[in-house]
Amino acid sequence: MQETIENSNKFLVEDGPIMESATNALMLLSKMGKIHIVAEGELISNAISIANIIVENFLKNNSTVEKINLDSEISPDDGKMISNIEIIVLKN
Repeated sequence: MQETIENSNKFLVEDGPIMESATNALMLLSKMGKIHIVAEGELISNAISIANIIVENFLKNNSTVEKINLDSEISPDDGKMISNIEIIVLKN
């Protein structure tokens, strides 16, 4: 199950079924009007899929991707580079 912070529009992507995650993100978007889909590492492709399902299927012509932020940081644990993404989706 995805983690959402109460009264927050941040949707943290976790490993799980894409359609279930997209539905959960859609419910948050319907409630908030704007969400930040956030993922890191191997889950970046899941975040992109979730955003595409919402914008192109669930809310076609009724939502847009406002901004995409892609970044990397060095893990303090093992010194490896970890990429992360934030996709901001707006409900029109």
